[in-house]
Amino acid sequence: MAEPPIFVAPWGDDTWPGTVERPLATVFAAQRAVRARTATMTGDLVVHLRAGTYHLDRTLEFRADQGDSGTGGHHVRYQPHRFGTAEQETVVLSGGRAVTGWTPGADGVWTAPVGDLDVRQLHVDGRRAGRAAHTTGIPGNVTKTETGYVTDSSVPLSWHGADGIEFVYPGVYPWSEARCAVAGITATEHGTTITMAQPAWDWARRLYDAEWHGATSEDGDQVDWVPLANPPLIENSRSFLTEPGTFVLDRSTPGQHVLHYLPLPGEHPERTEVVVPVLETLVAGSGTEQHPLTGLTLRGLTFAHAGWSGIRRTGGYLHYHGVNHYLGGGLTQFALPEGMGRVTVPTETARLPANVEFTHVARLALVDNHFTHLGAGGLSIGESSVDVLVRGNTFTDISGSGITVADSADCVIEDNLVHDIGREYRGSPAIALSQTRDAIVRHNEIHHVPHNGIVVTGGERARGTQVVANLIHHTMTALADGGGIYVSAPQGASFASGAVIRGNVIHDTVTSYNFGLYTDYGAAWVTVLGNAIHRGDTPVVLQVSPPLRHVAFLGNFWDAEPSGHDTPPDTVVVAGNTVLPGDDFTRALAADPAGADILATAGRRTATGQHPPAG
Repeated sequence: MAEPPIFVAPWGDDTWPGTVERPLATVFAAQRAVRARTATMTGDLVVHLRAGTYHLDRTLEFRADQGDSGTGGHHVRYQPHRFGTAEQETVVLSGGRAVTGWTPGADGVWTAPVGDLDVRQLHVDGRRAGRAAHTTGIPGNVTKTETGYVTDSSVPLSWHGADGIEFVYPGVYPWSEARCAVAGITATEHGTTITMAQPAWDWARRLYDAEWHGATSEDGDQVDWVPLANPPLIENSRSFLTEPGTFVLDRSTPGQHVLHYLPLPGEHPERTEVVVPVLETLVAGSGTEQHPLTGLTLRGLTFAHAGWSGIRRTGGYLHYHGVNHYLGGGLTQFALPEGMGRVTVPTETARLPANVEFTHVARLALVDNHFTHLGAGGLSIGESSVDVLVRGNTFTDISGSGITVADSADCVIEDNLVHDIGREYRGSPAIALSQTRDAIVRHNEIHHVPHNGIVVTGGERARGTQVVANLIHHTMTALADGGGIYVSAPQGASFASGAVIRGNVIHDTVTSYNFGLYTDYGAAWVTVLGNAIHRGDTPVVLQVSPPLRHVAFLGNFWDAEPSGHDTPPDTVVVAGNTVLPGDDFTRALAADPAGADILATAGRRTATGQHPPAG
């Protein structure tokens, strides 16, 4: 027997009973009503949210010890009114606030006070505005120092708001992009000293310490690689505000920060909606390993407008790989293959947080939601979570990754659309699995992302991952040394318990030095079966360091033979794969019965079970 539903509407009142005629006004009041009833549930309990934007003044936190779990095998469901029908209402849970009080200046720039907010994202009529940027680096003859840089140019002295400026280093390692904040800019007898913010600058100098051998310039000369050399991108000074549609946060007066925005043609301060994030965690859910948060469903909702201020706290974002960044822990040296040099590898990393996070949950379902305008990652599932379903969601306009699952079991990630993520932290993958058990990633579409599409990292606890029938295209649009699918480290103890990468279509892996499907860094017990890979640097790689062990490439279709395909390492099997012409790959694939089946099944499934074109 179903529980009587609870209704919420922007025009409601939290003193009302939560009926359709007299709804509550806030999600928090609905949550209190739910908590009063979960102990005696006799059926699913549904919270119906009427159309509108619900501005959250604090994190919407679901906790097992506070009565947010469904009991008796039942679910608590939060959803828009008329969910699943043609009349489904649009509901936004927002962690932002509108910026008002704009003053247009004589130079066309609007200004508005925002108090002590550290604004990194600005959303103007639903569009993410970029931060004003200088794209030619530090001028003059530049030398890196222990504390920052010196230059014989005096131009940096004219950059307004020195302590708000941020240096960006694309490709600080080929697969990484670092961000380091400036602490101050001062004049010297012979030019300018730029002092970088600590402790991130010291950490960066230790982490990005490597040697590359064999690289040559176009004229054949040896190229010296200098970590943290003159940054090609510098952001967030009023001096850079020349491009319409960009903004700057001026932090010159502590606690009285000012936004500067140069509008696009046609925008007007009284008609243009400008939203900044306030919350860092929009929604969170948690229990314990013994008593997880269980039986919760969130569906049909939009999660929007949340940020992350980690760079301000540490002085930088030192990306290493995937969703991981460095916070000053241990480091080790790793030798690159064939005498190419060495690279420094962190032994300890931290994950970029997500704006929607769940830990120690069971029977959690996130279905048909929209994650957008977010300043960290989109969704994170972690810490001993089990039986989680992430289905039919859209992830877009996100600073970091789309979906991250770590240290969890029996999670299904299916039929999601992930695109235009990694807007600030460009090493972020669309979907990342770390040390998962029996996870399934299937029928998702991923496109236009700056680095890897799907990342699967293994280890002692990893087993049973299936990456099946995904459509992945236009990945690696910014950084190098990655792929549409990236798999590393041991994935189990045998082929039976290892990872299976099957039936995926991967095309247009964009930047140089990439592999459409990349098994790397000691990947073991991986079956790569019946995938279609084309328009990339190289379809797959057979020799890496540490070497691949127990990896089989069987029955795949690609547009070029991988290097060493006829003499693979003893620990790698390459058999039954087909090379199709690169200039007519999709037609040739469709003409092969097995290839046609791959094309027909890869990608998101619609309500009728059909798929959009996968070529």
